[in-house]
Amino acid sequence: MPPAVVLVTGVSRWLGGALAAELATDPSIERVIGVDTVPPSAEMLRRLGRTEFVRADIRNPLIGKVIANASVDTVVHMNISSTPAGAGGRGPMKELNVIGTMQLLAACQRAASVRRFVLKSTSAVYGASSRDPAVFTEKMQARRVPSGGFARDSVDIEGYVRSFARRRPDVDVAMLRFTNFIGPSIDSLLTGFFRMPVVPTALGYDARVQLLHEDDALAVLVRATTGQFTGTVNVGGEGTLLLSQCIRRLGRVHVPIPSPALGSVGRFSRRFGFVDYSPEQMRFLNFGRVVDTTVLREEFGYTPRYSTAAALADYARTVDPVIPPDVISAVTDRLLGVVDRVGDGAAAVGERLRPAPPAPGLRAVRDA
Repeated sequence: MPPAVVLVTGVSRWLGGALAAELATDPSIERVIGVDTVPPSAEMLRRLGRTEFVRADIRNPLIGKVIANASVDTVVHMNISSTPAGAGGRGPMKELNVIGTMQLLAACQRAASVRRFVLKSTSAVYGASSRDPAVFTEKMQARRVPSGGFARDSVDIEGYVRSFARRRPDVDVAMLRFTNFIGPSIDSLLTGFFRMPVVPTALGYDARVQLLHEDDALAVLVRATTGQFTGTVNVGGEGTLLLSQCIRRLGRVHVPIPSPALGSVGRFSRRFGFVDYSPEQMRFLNFGRVVDTTVLREEFGYTPRYSTAAALADYARTVDPVIPPDVISAVTDRLLGVVDRVGDGAAAVGERLRPAPPAPGLRAVRDA
C-alpha cells in the first residue's frame, strides 16, 4: 500500500529536498511535508512543487504536533549532519543528530498513524581500521567502534531506531547504510577533500574508496519510502578505487606526507574552513571501507546505475583539474615504462650473474 502522507526531515539540504520534490510528483501520495530549521533556497523551494514546508526543529517536542495533526503515515529521517562546521560545532551537531532523532522517534511512537520509518544512515557505522574485513555485510559490526564524530552519532541513532522498532512492531523500519555520496550537486566532506588543488594524504596508506552517485542515492530513498522493504541494507556503487586513483583522475596533486605532519595540516585546514580532518575522517582516508551490496540487489531490488568509477567520472566533469588528466596519464605511462625497463634490466643482470650448473661429471662426484 503506497504512503498517503509523507514527512521528510532535512529538506533544506540537496538530497532531502530532492527526495521531497520527487515524492511530490507521485500522484498516489496525497501530501508531502518537508521539515527543517532553515527555509530552503529559492531554487530548492521552486523545485519542491506541492511539498508543504514547515519550519520546525526536530529537537523540539512540537514536531509531534506536526506528525499528529497531519496524520503522517511515513517518516523519512534525513536531518543528520556529518560536518561540525555545518551544524555550528561538534556540540550542536551531536544535539541535532542524537537528541533530534530521539525527539522524532518519541513523536512517531505516540502517533498511531505512523506505519513506516526510513532512516538515512551511513556505512561509517562500520568504522575504519587496519583490522577491517575486505567487505562489510549488514550482519557485521565495527572491528573498532567509532569513538566520536558523525560515525559515533550514527551508531547511537541506529540503536535508538532499533529500540523504536521493538516498541512499535507495527511500524515498518528501513535503515539505509549509504557509502560516500558523490555527484555534481553533492557537497560533503569527501567532495571538499577532492576539491583541494593539493591533496595531502598519509604516507604509506592508500585507502579503498566505494562511492554512490547522487542519482542512485535518490532512487534508493524513493524506493525505500514507497516500497515494502524492512531491515538494514548497504547502499553503494559497484567496484572500488584507491584514494590515489581518485585524486589522479580528478587532476589533483597527490602529496603523501608523514602522519604526524598530517595532523598539523588537519588543524590548519579546520581553522580556515577547508576540510575537516577529524580523527574519524583520517581513519577513513587511511584505511577506507567497502560494503557488500548483495542485499541491495537481491532483496531491496535495486542495482545502482553508476559504478564507483562512473560516479567519480561524472563528478569530475564539474571539477577543474589542476593537472590535465592526459598529462597525468602520459606521466604515469612513462613511469610505468621506466619501471618495466628497470625490471627487465634487473632480470637480465640476475640471469647473467646466476651461477652456471655444475658439469654432469662434477655432479656425480659431489653426489658420491
